[in-house]
Order: sequence, then structure tokens, then C-alpha cells
Amino acid sequence: MIQVQKNAERHRYEAVENGQVIGTLEYRERGDAMELPHTVVQPGHDGKGVGSTLARFALDDIGGAGRKVIPSCSFVAGYIQRHPEAATLVAP
Repeated sequence: MIQVQKNAERHRYEAVENGQVIGTLEYRERGDAMELPHTVVQPGHDGKGVGSTLARFALDDIGGAGRKVIPSCSFVAGYIQRHPEAATLVAP
């Protein structure tokens, strides 16, 4: 089972399976918003929803903190397009 956690020390969200980090989504503080510049899923784990799980967790976490998102990562931008309910989180 995949678990997702925020690693504030490394400025990223991490997908962990059996104690191993199998995916990451980096973030950068940009004033009142959080930029999401890069998502990586380790080989052998792509196509299994790891990136989407990371994106959903990050968006929920950022939105829950009352902040906006700058989706500079093409994967996160595509995720938001496929899930229009998340569009309200995008910074103007």
C-alpha cells in the first residue's frame, strides 16, 4: 500500500511503499502560494497512479492550509485539468 507524506525538510511530498520512496513531488514557497515544479515516479512504478496520488495529497494539503498552487509541473497541471474541482486552488 502506498502512503504519502510531506517531507518539509526536503521540500517535497513523498510516496512510500514498503519503506521505499517511489515517487516525489517537489514544492517551493512563493509568498501565499506553493509552486509545484517537478514530479518524479521511480521506474517500475509509473502507470500505477503514484503521480496522481501525490498530486491529490499535495493539493489537499496546500488547499487545507488556505494557500494557492502554482502548477509549473506539467503533470500537476494536467492533473488539475482532469480534475476541475482542483482548479479553484490555482493562483491567479
